[in-house]
Amino acid sequence: MKNNKITNWLLAGASCLLLGTSCDVDPTFYSQVVPDTYYTNSDAVWSRFNRPFTHWRWWVAQNDARVRLMEVGTDAMCVPTRGNDWFDGAVYQNLHHHRLTDDMNVTKDGWDLTTMGVAQSWSAIEDLADVDFVSVGLTEDDRSSMMNQLNVLAASFYLDGLDMFGGMPLYTSTKEEVKGRSTDVETFNFVDSLLNVALPNLPVKTTLGGAETNIIHQAVAAALKVRLYFNAESYIGKPMYEETAKLCQDIIDGKYGQYGLASHFTEIFGWNNETCPEIIWTVPSENAKGETDGGLTAFTLPYNFKDFLGGLQDAGGNNGLCLCPSRDPEGNLYKFNVGNPYETFHAQDIRKQQYVYEGGRKYRGMFIVGELQNPDFPDYKCMGAREYAGKVLNVVDQIAQLSQIGKKFSTAKEVPSTIADAEENSGVRVLKISPLPNQDEYKERFNPDCPFIRLTEIYYTLAECKMRLGDKQGAADIINSIRKRNFVGGNDPDPVTVANLDKYRMLKEWLMEFLREGRRRTDLVRWNAYVTEDWWDHKATNNKAYNRYPIHYSNLNANSLLEQNPGY
Repeated sequence: MKNNKITNWLLAGASCLLLGTSCDVDPTFYSQVVPDTYYTNSDAVWSRFNRPFTHWRWWVAQNDARVRLMEVGTDAMCVPTRGNDWFDGAVYQNLHHHRLTDDMNVTKDGWDLTTMGVAQSWSAIEDLADVDFVSVGLTEDDRSSMMNQLNVLAASFYLDGLDMFGGMPLYTSTKEEVKGRSTDVETFNFVDSLLNVALPNLPVKTTLGGAETNIIHQAVAAALKVRLYFNAESYIGKPMYEETAKLCQDIIDGKYGQYGLASHFTEIFGWNNETCPEIIWTVPSENAKGETDGGLTAFTLPYNFKDFLGGLQDAGGNNGLCLCPSRDPEGNLYKFNVGNPYETFHAQDIRKQQYVYEGGRKYRGMFIVGELQNPDFPDYKCMGAREYAGKVLNVVDQIAQLSQIGKKFSTAKEVPSTIADAEENSGVRVLKISPLPNQDEYKERFNPDCPFIRLTEIYYTLAECKMRLGDKQGAADIINSIRKRNFVGGNDPDPVTVANLDKYRMLKEWLMEFLREGRRRTDLVRWNAYVTEDWWDHKATNNKAYNRYPIHYSNLNANSLLEQNPGY
């Protein structure tokens, strides 16, 4: 720690605010600030332990960089230019068309925030290493749990770095000299080793439906190993589907704790979801205390969507992020192997309904779509603010200047549909993570937690492994056992079968179940579809170099030992 009385003072004050306790914030002068003089009570120890988790929270559930890097530029989501809005130097158009360059700030954020997360994890371990836990009212078991949780946290940041950039500089402390990038294989093995060491020394969730509090349990480490192994073929060129399947089965069988599937999607993402048995790792959120909405919610909402929610306070929309369209300006369904996210959902799927908050922590649907006059509260209307000013906004599954038919264009057939041609009503929106209440229940806002890993991911991963290993029936059975919860009475009109299960059906199942959960790019890359498939107005580059992002030029300039990814 810095030998600085102001730093000491600010840290002490922050600890008091975070913990909601009273304490004396008058500065205490020390000739040297070391664990013996600062970490003199359990609150200070817990505060130091939690600091890297606040950064993780920012990375996965508040800042927008991870969502942009994992979702924008895929067949699922885009940020189209809406008149004068959201051109932003063509950054979103370039992401969409995979015109990737080393001056895109979003890639700088990706590199900086993952490497900073690693550094914060090691820094916390170093600060706590010499603390006498017993003297501050804690135990050696507490020490072991904290240290191993921080190891897993570092592994999770490195795993994201591996996914986005490939090989990373590998550190085990903040005191090492600056390093260059390790190889993909070395990074893969390093992440694996951190998880292997930590896993048996982590706490186990013993109660099904016990509240999640951001503690890293054994199942979190096991699930991160699943993600690592599942994508090993795209990360290091080594298929590891048998190893992945074994891990998945162990998690499902309860080897790493007690978890179970939810019966309805609102149990996973809605209010009281901290006790949902499906959630393995979540970002806690609570109104007026530790608020987060998963990132980019405001960027998703139409300008006046707050009025659809009875004038919900502080819920203005910026009208940016939306689904890639399923239909052309004439209303015809696009015919691609991937994409068409909204129309991939069956009409009878309960998730495909318009999002409506019913009151009392209950809601239905997860899409902002159609005419935005609230069917339960007809006085709540989202009016247009640009092309459709003075009219109730009708959000469509198209991206085109439809208001110009009869003006600039004679017929819909003449209207172009590109990422540069959107209007304020263009593109279906997803309101899935951190659903919004109406104004009369304003204090319910931000109360849902933001799931980061859930048991369905483990089941779907096992299904894909079975499919790749030749057991299509086993894969179909797993997917169908979960799909049925999205249909009234469990009557699924389009189940997965041996006959229809192929690469593209599997990708559709991943798309529907995990839309807007920050993994679409990873799934496309694993199936070699990210750079080889067309969707909407995106044309395949067939350049495998683009399966990884470039390192920003400023990061290269800051560390002369770093080397750029091939192809940039």
